[in-house]
Parts: sequence; C-alpha cells; structure tokens
Amino acid sequence: MKKIILPALATVLALSVAAPVMAAPAKAKPAVTRIKSNPNAIIASSATVPAGSTLHFLSGSVASPVDPAKPEILGDTKQQTLSILTKMKAQLEGMGLGMGDVVKMTVFLVGTPENGGRMDAPAMNEVFKTFFGTAEQPNVPTRSTVQVAALGRPYVLVEIEAIVAKAP
Repeated sequence: MKKIILPALATVLALSVAAPVMAAPAKAKPAVTRIKSNPNAIIASSATVPAGSTLHFLSGSVASPVDPAKPEILGDTKQQTLSILTKMKAQLEGMGLGMGDVVKMTVFLVGTPENGGRMDAPAMNEVFKTFFGTAEQPNVPTRSTVQVAALGRPYVLVEIEAIVAKAP
C-alpha cells in the first residue's frame, strides 16, 4: 500500500507547486514610457527606459546638399531638418530600429537673417511633427532645442543628435 500512496502523494505535491505557476499571467514586456505634461505638447516631458534596454547614441547630423554638385546649398531650416530626419530614419531602419525608438533629441539651430537673427524653431517643429506623434508613429521623444551662433560648416543651420532605446 505504501508503494501506491507515495507516487500519488508526489503527483499531488508536484501539481500543487506547478498550478500557481501555470495559472500566473504572463509578465508584460518592459517598455520605454513617455510622459507628456501637456497633452498638446509635441515632445515628451520625460521618458523612462527600463533596465536591460539597449541604448544607441546617434552623433549630431547635418543636412545633405540639396544638389550634390553645389555642396554649399543646404536649404533653409525646414529643408535641412527634413534632410536630417530622413537620414536619421534610414540609419535607424538599417539598425532594426525606428523613429519611435528615439527617446531624447538635442537640436542645435543657427539664427537666420530672415528671422531677425533668431532660430526658426517653427520651421523645425513643422517637419518634426511629420516624424513624431503621428498616427503611423505616435511616440514623441524628449527634446532640447538651442540656438547657437554657428555650427561646424558654413551654411549649416541645423544639427540634430539623438539617443535611441530598445527595450528588451
């Protein structure tokens, strides 16, 4: 009789230990979270990157010439921003990432004579809103935008760097 009871008891014990594990819901994968303090803002006020995420740091990038035969013609702030963000999107896609993975950007803008020597942030934001916070790509990064006296090359009005995070 002891031989029958012990295997049965072992089965009951194994099931009592396994049942809670089998019944437990699957844990949600950690994700990057973004908070907008103002729902109408085009940038996040904070972003939290979970442990185990992979971080990528993109160097500052400037626009490509509108016409490769004329490297000094880069366009205005709007054209330069479009060039940079288009190149950034392609770079990220080549890494298996997307614009939705960008968590922090720093934008450097040079003031322009047509804007009274001030940076043309509205032109930059107009393009920015086509890459972030859209129906196709709803994520928005945190961002700092600063006016600088000049950038590394003549005719460059915009430089953008980014931090990108991929949660596990």
